[in-house]
Amino acid sequence: MAIKPNRIVLLLTTTAALAFGVPAHAGPPYLTDDPEPVDYHSWEWINFLERDQTSANTSLAAPAMELNYGGFHNTQLHFGAQYANFSANGQATRGLGDTELAIKYRFVQETKRRPEFTFYPAIEVPTGNESRGLGNGRAFYKLPFWMQKSWGPWTTYGGGGYVYNTAPGMRDSFYGGEVLQRTLNAHWTLGAELFHQCPQMASLPPLGDAAPLASSSWIWNAGGSYNFNPNLALLFSAGHSFRGDRNAVLYLGIDHTWGPDAEH
Repeated sequence: MAIKPNRIVLLLTTTAALAFGVPAHAGPPYLTDDPEPVDYHSWEWINFLERDQTSANTSLAAPAMELNYGGFHNTQLHFGAQYANFSANGQATRGLGDTELAIKYRFVQETKRRPEFTFYPAIEVPTGNESRGLGNGRAFYKLPFWMQKSWGPWTTYGGGGYVYNTAPGMRDSFYGGEVLQRTLNAHWTLGAELFHQCPQMASLPPLGDAAPLASSSWIWNAGGSYNFNPNLALLFSAGHSFRGDRNAVLYLGIDHTWGPDAEH
């Protein structure tokens, strides 16, 4: 059975949006999220761009933003939105992408010997036009747990989660990652990441046996932040897959915090 080119473009771009679209499961500037919620009654605003290039397509979220608020003690309310740009097989599409709503709850505090633990459930609201490859077409859900431990200038955090997705052609999946970073001085923090994403796409019966199947991806990422002052920072990272789907990823953003205790 022949596969329509436009349908292939839709499949490729939808996969790109879910795999590394903004803010799929990112803890700026990494793909792995950090468990640290915004301080109580404080705000965080991040303006950024995120690019993912594969052998078949390119996705770019720009402009994109996320807004975080410490609504309760140990609890962060999160909103994320993006203007999505996708190109594949010589065709391009752009427009509003899906929107993320989430709550980050830290249920275990870090101590000298114990890491902190956070639950960060999220819903991806289908605000993007699925027929143009700009969104999932249905709401999907993420259920990740993250942990973090610091010692001296070093910090490591990581974990993983489960994605529940009932959209046609998509399937449930797991993801996870780990970050190790070091604070060099009052301005610079540098780190490295290992991230893994299980397949998110399933064969669609209407396309026949020739429908593409997404495979797992393993990605190395390196980046960090530069603090202009305690409340304003430049975030950056870049990386490449070393196994599975071919991905080259790039993140660049400006992080602004304010409130009674907001400080990087």
